[in-house]
Amino acid sequence: MIDRVQGYYGFTRIPFGRDLAPSMLHQHHSHKEAAARIAWCINHRAIGVFTGEVGAGKTVAVKGAVSSLDPARFTVIYQPNPEAGMRGLYDLIVTSLGGTPKYHFAALAAQASAALAAEVDERGRTPALVLDESHLLDHQRLDAIRMLTNYDMDSTTPFAVLLVGQPTLRKKMKHGVLAALEQRIAVSYQLPTMTKDETASYVKHHLTIAGRSDVLFSDDAIDLIHSTSRGLPRSVNNIAWQSLIAAFTEQKSIVDESSARAAVTETVATE
Repeated sequence: MIDRVQGYYGFTRIPFGRDLAPSMLHQHHSHKEAAARIAWCINHRAIGVFTGEVGAGKTVAVKGAVSSLDPARFTVIYQPNPEAGMRGLYDLIVTSLGGTPKYHFAALAAQASAALAAEVDERGRTPALVLDESHLLDHQRLDAIRMLTNYDMDSTTPFAVLLVGQPTLRKKMKHGVLAALEQRIAVSYQLPTMTKDETASYVKHHLTIAGRSDVLFSDDAIDLIHSTSRGLPRSVNNIAWQSLIAAFTEQKSIVDESSARAAVTETVATE
């Protein structure tokens, strides 16, 4: 089916996919704003909290920001799985920076801290810890991350920390036991959903990089996709692709409102 849809509409690649190079990402306002704040946070070795609804494009914004970093000056350490715990994080830090993790937990924690400092002091590169799905971290682990940033009698931090997660992370940070961590947060940004105009631009962008620069979705189809998706990029991707399939099934040259409505029905039924 995918090949047939691609051939029917003359796509050079499948649109609305996730396998896009950073240079091909859609640059709507909130994405640019998030990427700028992430870059500032990394450059200033600060702690930042970046939240958004499921499918809002948080990881995409991080991907866009870190892709512009000079690898000779920055080392990005990405942890997508909070269930790995602090041992998993310490292991990742040490191995990412070229070391062999120690067995005992206390020694491993000290080793990870030393490796982060050495990356700056000896190699001149700023490490950036990107902790995805951070809303799943408990208070103890969040405070352990804060303790990891202690360096040189707490006067400086040798690396940046990006806590990326769903909006519940912001509420969790207000808990009294995390006051010391909250006070260190230099950047806090809630990624908003796309406006209707941004959704239209987003759809057009993905079609363009797939080889179609002409009008393929009607205005009322875009309106329905936006209202149903609430401007969440991942949901826009799903509904737009299902709309193409629905239009292809009826051999339409334009994805109209009825095709989009069929896609909405299909998408809701499978969720």
